[in-house]
Amino acid sequence: GRVIRGSRKGKSLIFTAKTRLRKGAVKLRVLDYAERHGYAKGIVKKIMHDPGRGAPLCEVHFRNNYKYGLDKQLWVAVEGSYTGQFVYCGAKARLEVGNCLPVGKMPEGTVVSMCEEKSSDRGRLARASGCNCMVVGHSDDGKKTRIRLPSGSRKTVPSTCRAVIGIVAGGGRLDKPVLKAGNNHHKYKVKRNCWPRVRGSAMNPVEHPHGGGNHQHVGHPTTMSRDAVPGQKVGLIAARRTGILRGGKKK
Repeated sequence: GRVIRGSRKGKSLIFTAKTRLRKGAVKLRVLDYAERHGYAKGIVKKIMHDPGRGAPLCEVHFRNNYKYGLDKQLWVAVEGSYTGQFVYCGAKARLEVGNCLPVGKMPEGTVVSMCEEKSSDRGRLARASGCNCMVVGHSDDGKKTRIRLPSGSRKTVPSTCRAVIGIVAGGGRLDKPVLKAGNNHHKYKVKRNCWPRVRGSAMNPVEHPHGGGNHQHVGHPTTMSRDAVPGQKVGLIAARRTGILRGGKKK
């Protein structure tokens, strides 16, 4: 048969992300002495759109502590931030929207975004539009903090991990209906080549394991083992279970 789409995606350059017009990597400040023991003051210079990203970005300018000049950081804008806003980063920063401080310094119930997974990794969790983490609790020794992720699951992170207070701007993006295919066309044009997506059962047998037949049907179980060869690996790969989820959510 032909090389299936999933195998072509790994090798081919036509499926890579469109990065030419993107604004840059979104990261918190590099953790320095000022942030560990005091705070650093920055100013939001501009809020801008990043192609292929649902959330707006903001450019924050900090004075460089060690030589003359400015440090410019790209952050995900939180709801309520504005140009000309002063933001403070560090252990001694105030608990205000837009400020960045360690999660160990926040009271329980604080809503944060751009949260770090490991200390000083510069922000990994809750970065998409409208997302937020919530500080759920602190351990007794103050070394670990539990946060609730956007998915609803809980995660324990070191208390020295930093996060920006507030929820990411651009929320409710999925509430508006797409209405027409042209809107999806433009949405994925700036992301990567992954749309429109042809169903495997709509293909010929040469292009896909689900293809062919006088009716569009798969004809065999769609679950597939983890160690199947690449040309076979389609459908529900290494599925622990299939079907709809029955019953309520276990708290």
